[in-house]
Amino acid sequence: MPRPQEKIMRKFVLLLCLSATALAQQDFSKVEIKAEKVSGNIYMLTGAGGNIGVSVGDDGIVIVDDQFAPLAEKIRAALKGITDKPVRFVINTHWHGDHTGGNPQFGETSTIIAQTNVRKRLSEGLPASGSTPATPAMVKAGLPVVTFDHDVTVHVNGEDIEAIHFPSGHTDGDSVIFFKNSHVVHMGDDFVTYGFPFIDLRSGGSVKGMIDACEKVMATLPADTKVIPGHGPLSTVADLKPFVQMLRETSAIVQKGIDQHKTLEQLQKENVLGAYSAKWSPKGAFIDTNRMVETLYNDLSGKSKGEFMKHN
Repeated sequence: MPRPQEKIMRKFVLLLCLSATALAQQDFSKVEIKAEKVSGNIYMLTGAGGNIGVSVGDDGIVIVDDQFAPLAEKIRAALKGITDKPVRFVINTHWHGDHTGGNPQFGETSTIIAQTNVRKRLSEGLPASGSTPATPAMVKAGLPVVTFDHDVTVHVNGEDIEAIHFPSGHTDGDSVIFFKNSHVVHMGDDFVTYGFPFIDLRSGGSVKGMIDACEKVMATLPADTKVIPGHGPLSTVADLKPFVQMLRETSAIVQKGIDQHKTLEQLQKENVLGAYSAKWSPKGAFIDTNRMVETLYNDLSGKSKGEFMKHN
């Protein structure tokens, strides 16, 4: 059974598919931002949207992602419960609004850092596609002002905070953030705990890229490293292993169907991923089994890129 926090995360991750108008209608007044100490001077904030990584110390605060704009003041209040130091840097793990919505508020007084494709996608937004509404361009104040192609390191609070680009996983602008001295890593949405992951084909994501990112990260981490997932409770390196195994196995199953010239509808009707439903697609899951089949089919066959959410 999914844990209560995972149910909450599944509910709010749906918000990333909403237009700005719909988002404005959401009631964030009851959302509580909670702080959890991870290791040393590293914390994790949870609320609505992606998990926020936090480094605190004499040099100020660095946050990784900033959830939704209406929550900015609640996030500031939660940070003040840890330290009175100002937020100096914001690092975005990718461009989705449940991780970058607070950029305009924090960008007024902080430096926003992200991979090059994050700024590009935030600057351009996305047009509507099928039943998926358009995503408007980010206002200037919320755009990253420092961008990088492969990696960048922020040296603050006695910590080497390294952001490394892992291409084409959840999106084409993904970064994994390493708090090296504290043995903590923030995976962004390349690793989530709510079940089957959302692989955003329309934003350049791919299952191969997500697998590669997780495997490369696992290969570099000490076993005692604390893992902050994009959504869900604090995790461990061991938690990454079944996630990657699931991605490899489900990809192989769908690829076999493609090799046999089966259509998407045939694979869905055959329920080829049925054996994974109980663990990875419980009732009410954001990504149900049919949608996971659709994502993998579209990705592996190269068909209908960007139409993943067309049946919503």
